[in-house]
Amino acid sequence: MSGHSKFANIKHKKEKNDAAKGKIFTIIGREIAVAVKEGGPDPNNNFKLATVIAKAKANNMPNDTIERGIKKAAGDVGNVNYEYVTYEGYGPNGIAIIVDALTDNKNRTAANVRSAFTKGQGNVGTPGCVSFMFDKKGQIIIDKEECDLEADDLMMLALDAGAEDFAEEEDSFEVLTAPESFDVVREALEEAKIPMLSAEVTMIPQNYVELTDEIAVKNLQRTLDLLDGDDDVQAVYHNWDE
Repeated sequence: MSGHSKFANIKHKKEKNDAAKGKIFTIIGREIAVAVKEGGPDPNNNFKLATVIAKAKANNMPNDTIERGIKKAAGDVGNVNYEYVTYEGYGPNGIAIIVDALTDNKNRTAANVRSAFTKGQGNVGTPGCVSFMFDKKGQIIIDKEECDLEADDLMMLALDAGAEDFAEEEDSFEVLTAPESFDVVREALEEAKIPMLSAEVTMIPQNYVELTDEIAVKNLQRTLDLLDGDDDVQAVYHNWDE
């Protein structure tokens, strides 16, 4: 089976996250708070919380930090005022960009996101203007060097658990699932002691776009860097083939 693995890009993002754990842990802490508010503190009965915990573990958040976050959120449910908001727009040369944010001030977040697009010579569009170019999928990336299973055995394990697709790349494996099957597949891999470099429900482009113009690349990178530096921004998806 085939796919479009973004192993190198994920490694790059992970290294950036490792250099700024305070920010990523704060972001995940907000997600934990909202998930607990919406569905309670038990991940066995709260799919969203289970998904956030998987993301936390993939980002090397210690278990005691996760547990403290859940307990704090459970005791502070009435004071959680964050809400999810999504922005869609275009970068240079029509690169499609989706921005997921979690904020306690939508006006501030909207202004910051719009500024990031503008400074990179792009623009924010209307809801739905680019999301049709992406598929929502559970995605698990596994570093070949850290996996003891042979490719065929790993593929059968993932598919038997309910995965939709399996891809082998030069230095990684990619497992894709339907969003509703993600947690079951992730748990199966976790029980098999498969180390996961990344495990999350994400937006995967149906097609990727190359940029050959250096100015366009510079402008797009500026937008992505500004968004990455915004504490309200949870995730950024794009179809730029880096």
